[in-house]
Amino acid sequence: MAAERRPVPWLKIAGGVVAAAIAVSLPFTNNPENNQIFSQVLYLAIAAMGLNLLTGFNGQVSIGHGAFFGLGAFTTAKLMVDSNVSFELTIPIAAALAAVLGVLVGFPALRVKGSYLALITLGLSVLFPIVTKKFVEGPGGVPFLQPKRRQFDSLIDGLANDQYAYFVCLVLLVVLFAVAWSLIHSRAGRSMIAVRDQEIAASTVGVNVAGVKVATFALSAAYAGVAGSLSVLIDGGADASNSLLYFQKSIEFLIAVVIGGAATIGGPLLGAILLTAIRRQTSETEALAPALLGGALILVVFVLPDGVVGGLRRLGARVRSARASGGAAPGPDPTPSPTPT
Repeated sequence: MAAERRPVPWLKIAGGVVAAAIAVSLPFTNNPENNQIFSQVLYLAIAAMGLNLLTGFNGQVSIGHGAFFGLGAFTTAKLMVDSNVSFELTIPIAAALAAVLGVLVGFPALRVKGSYLALITLGLSVLFPIVTKKFVEGPGGVPFLQPKRRQFDSLIDGLANDQYAYFVCLVLLVVLFAVAWSLIHSRAGRSMIAVRDQEIAASTVGVNVAGVKVATFALSAAYAGVAGSLSVLIDGGADASNSLLYFQKSIEFLIAVVIGGAATIGGPLLGAILLTAIRRQTSETEALAPALLGGALILVVFVLPDGVVGGLRRLGARVRSARASGGAAPGPDPTPSPTPT
């Protein structure tokens, strides 16, 4: 008997085409200020995806990804300022150094889990600016490095600098999200999820639990390092003058993952969009921004415990169930535990 043919997901294909068209056209229909905001959304989404791989798919809680982000930013800025290295060449170097730091943090993390691991990584994000101040000294003795703007000039004729910066972020986001999707749907990704769900059972069937955890930590840190490198392109420099800056970054990455939907591929991008929108709406009332972000996080946890993407998935499942039953009232939620999308 011939295998049943799966229906072509025309709706998803159409949605992807529309999203791609909007993403490509955005920098040509907006001013440089808006293009900078769009680019910030993209590098925030990359950092959030890195945290999502670690926390959402592998189950390791981290509040220290701001340190990996900062390492990526200072690596790029230092290479550009001191050695005149082109920005594009600094990106893989920043990712590699962040991955090395991720390994160094990942091995001690094997001994702890849950809230204890969160506390260790919290210390990392708080210590990073302090350590940076001892080794990095910019103009006036401030730990701030700012490459010359001409070092960020567009390499593509016909694209303004802000448009070029946006497309660099967009291309890297597409590539890194595609890597994450391929990983999650591979044997390695299934091992990550198995370690998250049943660590003991995973070890009994031959999964190298320690290797999976450390490798995921390194990959997750590399994503944050890339995002930090891109922040130098978009924001113009690397700054460690604020001792709480990278702790705040860590919290923002976590909020983006939770709001968008942990253990999903689209969640970090959607969370980054919503997070940036909240920040923009509260930019003139800085004191209210943390309260509004906290309120949004609490609301999502109570109303949409698996994030916006998970809520949309449940809604779609209910609609399909209602159609299948001929309009009868839907029964219990048929959606299983979150799986990668």
